[in-house]
Amino acid sequence: MTTSTLTVDGEVPSPLVLTHEALAGFDESDQVRDVSRFHPTRSGDGVTLESILARVGPTERASYLTLHATEDDFAASVPLDPIRSEGILVYSVEGQPMTLAQGGPFRFLIKDPAACHTDELDDCANVKFVDRIELTSGRGRDTRPTDDDEHEELHRRQEEAGEEQAN
Repeated sequence: MTTSTLTVDGEVPSPLVLTHEALAGFDESDQVRDVSRFHPTRSGDGVTLESILARVGPTERASYLTLHATEDDFAASVPLDPIRSEGILVYSVEGQPMTLAQGGPFRFLIKDPAACHTDELDDCANVKFVDRIELTSGRGRDTRPTDDDEHEELHRRQEEAGEEQAN
């Protein structure tokens, strides 16, 4: 079995590659146990976005965070400052690495999007299949749907991919 990795790069002096084991080894103060407290339909454990940012030290130019999901060629680019304290990277369900069927290898959640006070956040800023976090000096690649039909099509494709993975 291949170990899944998360690459954190872009406007950082020290790019980083993280695994499930590395994230599980973050200090307890960086851990978010039971994300269902914030998202009742989600489960698992994660780490705070702040704890990841502390390890890579974003440059002053970093103003956006782009979440990449190679599995479904999805990307969401959101303003960095409003989500610094609200972002969680989920890496584990019941102590095990997340499977694709669970939205793994990693899933990004925003605890309280309303607390971020920006119109650039929507449900699609909660990204599954995350394998790269890129810090950029402006808005990065963003494939989020722009209308209801696109949104419905995206979720249909993701549901089909999850069903294929489960079989």
